[in-house]
Amino acid sequence: MGTAYVLIYVTLVDFFALLGHLFNFAAPALFLALLLALGGRFLGPKGASALAWYAQAAINSVVGCAVLLAGLWWLGRDGRMLTYAALVLACASCQWLLQRGWR
Repeated sequence: MGTAYVLIYVTLVDFFALLGHLFNFAAPALFLALLLALGGRFLGPKGASALAWYAQAAINSVVGCAVLLAGLWWLGRDGRMLTYAALVLACASCQWLLQRGWR
């Protein structure tokens, strides 16, 4: 009985550690997406966006996480400044498209 409890504890700890690592990996993309969506809502032109702020944040976060994954794959390591620069550029370009910045 004691071994089963230890295995369940280790499995739960590993699961929560994995969730923590995944959240910390995606946190820059999620924060930037929320910041861009809310900033575009308050600082952008009125009525320019066709989507709600939460839809813009969701789209930007997906784009941001994809850029972070591509940076991890290409550079072989998380947290490189080149990846963060690409994250800002990709999310800002995506927000510009979502805000219809070409008009």
